Amino acid sequence: MDDGWFVDARCTNCDVARQLAPGLIGQRDGRSVLLRQPRDDEERAALHAAAFACHTRSIHRSARPLDPALDPFPMRLDDRVYLCGHNSRQTAGANSYLVRRPTGNLLIDTPRWAEPVAARLAELGRVSDVLLTHRDHAAHGRRFADRFGARLWIHEGDLDAAPDADQVIRGLEPLEIAEGVIVHPLPGHTEGSVLYVVDDRFCFSGDSFYWSRTTADVEVAETVTWYSIEELAASLTRTVDRLSFEWLLPGHGDRKRLPVGEMRRRLHGLAVRTRALRPRPVDVSAVRW
Repeated sequence: MDDGWFVDARCTNCDVARQLAPGLIGQRDGRSVLLRQPRDDEERAALHAAAFACHTRSIHRSARPLDPALDPFPMRLDDRVYLCGHNSRQTAGANSYLVRRPTGNLLIDTPRWAEPVAARLAELGRVSDVLLTHRDHAAHGRRFADRFGARLWIHEGDLDAAPDADQVIRGLEPLEIAEGVIVHPLPGHTEGSVLYVVDDRFCFSGDSFYWSRTTADVEVAETVTWYSIEELAASLTRTVDRLSFEWLLPGHGDRKRLPVGEMRRRLHGLAVRTRALRPRPVDVSAVRW
């Protein structure tokens, strides 16, 4: 059945669509392309997810508008973690997440600002905190925090991107900001980049590291390290022994769940590899998704 799906030329090669519709959307000449039309309802649902997440609205089904009733977001990834979808141009198409917790839900980075998007997140319960991983993802933080009556968090190194933050993370030492929620400062991608580890299960890594389908391993985006690759190597060396989690949930790049011991082994390998890297010109097209 030919559904008439296609990807238009506005695509920025952010990889989000390929994460959500693998086998249907691939990469060619520096952007996503449709590999084939969907064959069943499951594949149509995957393309709808990709379309509702796409920050440039590049994924279409002929000339028909998307049906809001087919919006799958927020999409459950685990018993308590949801992918928000509705990625924003103002965060370079970054993924964001919501964690349900009895003491108040956590929004890690944000989708694009829109009241219907916020309302759907609110249906999952009270949001107590909006946790920003770094400056690149700060664009809508204040709007969502005000909508939910939540506290907005950012590290002092990136405070100029969210000067009205309610809580400022300082220094380089890990800090428990709520029961079971640890923030690990990780300067490198930006001066104020951090990781949030929740309940020793979920690591929200921002743009510090991600799962690469190309290498089948955890990687740093060395060609999109705005602050210092040497600082990122030092941060990883200082931090990896303190990390324990099974879910890697980045802003850019793919997600991955592994046993805690296997994830720790791969992080140690990443720290070693990153120490060997040297500064390179910024080149988004060189990232190994």
